Amino acid sequence: MMRYVILGTAGHIDHGKSALVKALTGIDPDRLKEEKERGITIDLGFADLRYPDGLTVGIVDVPGHERLVKNMLAGAGGIDLVLLVIAADEGIMPQSREHLAICNLLKIKAGLIALTKADLVEQDWLELVADEVARFVKGTFLEGAPIVPVSSKTMFNLEVLKETIHRIASEVKPKPTNGLFRLPIDRVFTLKGFGTVVTGTAVSGSISLDQDVDILPSGIRSKVRGLQSHGKAIQTAYAGQRVALNLQGVEKEALRRGDVVVLPGRLIPTRKIDAKVELLSDAPALKSKSLVHFHLGTSEEVARIILFGQSELMAGESCYCQFRLREPVIAVAGDRYIIRRFSPVETIGGGEVLDPLSFRRSAKEGIQDLRLFETGALLDKIAVKVKRAGIYGIRRSILDGWVNAEVPAIGNAVEELQKQGVLIPVEDTLVHATALDSFRETVRKILDDFHKKNPLKPGMLKEELRGRTGIDPRLFGGLLGALKEVVIDREFVRLASFKPSLSLLDESVKAGILAALEKGGFQPPFKEELSQTLSLDMKRLTDILNLLVKEGSLVRISETLYLTSAVFQTMIERLKAFFRKKPEMTVAEFRDVLGTTRKYAVPLLEYLDSHRITLRVGDIRKLLLK
Repeated sequence: MMRYVILGTAGHIDHGKSALVKALTGIDPDRLKEEKERGITIDLGFADLRYPDGLTVGIVDVPGHERLVKNMLAGAGGIDLVLLVIAADEGIMPQSREHLAICNLLKIKAGLIALTKADLVEQDWLELVADEVARFVKGTFLEGAPIVPVSSKTMFNLEVLKETIHRIASEVKPKPTNGLFRLPIDRVFTLKGFGTVVTGTAVSGSISLDQDVDILPSGIRSKVRGLQSHGKAIQTAYAGQRVALNLQGVEKEALRRGDVVVLPGRLIPTRKIDAKVELLSDAPALKSKSLVHFHLGTSEEVARIILFGQSELMAGESCYCQFRLREPVIAVAGDRYIIRRFSPVETIGGGEVLDPLSFRRSAKEGIQDLRLFETGALLDKIAVKVKRAGIYGIRRSILDGWVNAEVPAIGNAVEELQKQGVLIPVEDTLVHATALDSFRETVRKILDDFHKKNPLKPGMLKEELRGRTGIDPRLFGGLLGALKEVVIDREFVRLASFKPSLSLLDESVKAGILAALEKGGFQPPFKEELSQTLSLDMKRLTDILNLLVKEGSLVRISETLYLTSAVFQTMIERLKAFFRKKPEMTVAEFRDVLGTTRKYAVPLLEYLDSHRITLRVGDIRKLLLK
């Protein structure tokens, strides 16, 4: 069974990290010309250690110079275990401390320590250094970790180190292959005949050849043309592997370290992140609204930190906060990050991303939510996140990219919340029940007021109601459809309890309209004539006519012409009688059958044609009605 684990080196400059990687794997991680000329690691290097049982340990070799810590951080985000390298002849140095602090803040849970250059010191000295290192790592995740003296020059203890790495790597919890695919890019280059290639550590999920991908936050859509892991072509790459992706149709210059390869439509670039922050025990005090360097995955951005509930954070303390970034990043709830002082640049703390898509709330609400996001169950986190999104809710696909959990687990939580009636599906969006209740009450009040003022109208125009609520057109129809107390009738919306009604005064007007139209027969008064005869303004007359059509008393022939239902039925009977004797009818014959004039015959025939009662063929009509 194949298993993949990522090991990252850590330690001070010139303590032999790269030489040790080369001795272990046969691969020189220093790939740059400048690195070979100067004899120091400048950027990330990569190698792999393969074992007979199918375990592959991908190695990320990081630079040790203090000025290159940002490059070290770009490689630290995806590692599963740490190999802390300390030279036996020098012992613990500044970057030994900073790198260990960074790994501790990233909550890396496993690792071991190599005492390099063991061939340069006596055994007694080696034992003293080992004791010093054991005290140094006390209280960190490396407390009690194996300490292996080695020599890359004489190969002393290399097999012991390999076996120790194997044992610890075998116990590492694998990355979530059922999660959403994410690959933070740490290298971008071109290969002749292939085009643009990006590399990184797949931190979750899987990706296969020919799949579409997004590169964010650059906002580029591409397709996977080729896949390699540890130098071998593969069909599918999984979380935990070092992966090289050959991308289709993308120029190298369009991409950069810090971009993330993801599945389309799942993640949203963000400039505002709610988080838990903790300062190192020797860090200077951090004031709210200070600028910091924010390191997440392989990205580094400048951010302003807003502390929640306090103006200053002291060394060794923690609190909830918000980062407001100058440029967008891709973040998922549960990701770990590091912060460094803006100037002078030094590592001061780090923490956990709690909400990468922050909705601005009051400080009190924010802290309550973040406490739940930090310690709550997945089901509760999703319920609160959707609730804070209000009536606009959250698209189901976006939830997969919001929280660092396996996609099936997110789906199960959403399904359970829907069963409980907590979340309501509206189109492709999830809306919290409380938000829908608020929307329901708003709509009810608007419609109730409208019905009181317009008792004859069949309802409010849907677009007018949307304008009053201010809801996006994409969601409005689905939200209305979720309200059982609302009826949608073509372009009109009304309360289910509402029925257009006439007052006693309007009842007499109704009787007058019906009498006038009935008396007119097939030559009824037009709408304008009715308005004058009955002394009714056009708006009120129109409302009553529409109501009479809706209840079936009238048939609307055109905007200005109406027949009573009885007269209309008489017309249909006369038509049927005519067509029993002849297969075709002219306009003149239709006029004579009804005993009317051409002024009325033409609009009546047009109505019959449009409702497929008759069919016009040139100047004659045929009957379609059976």
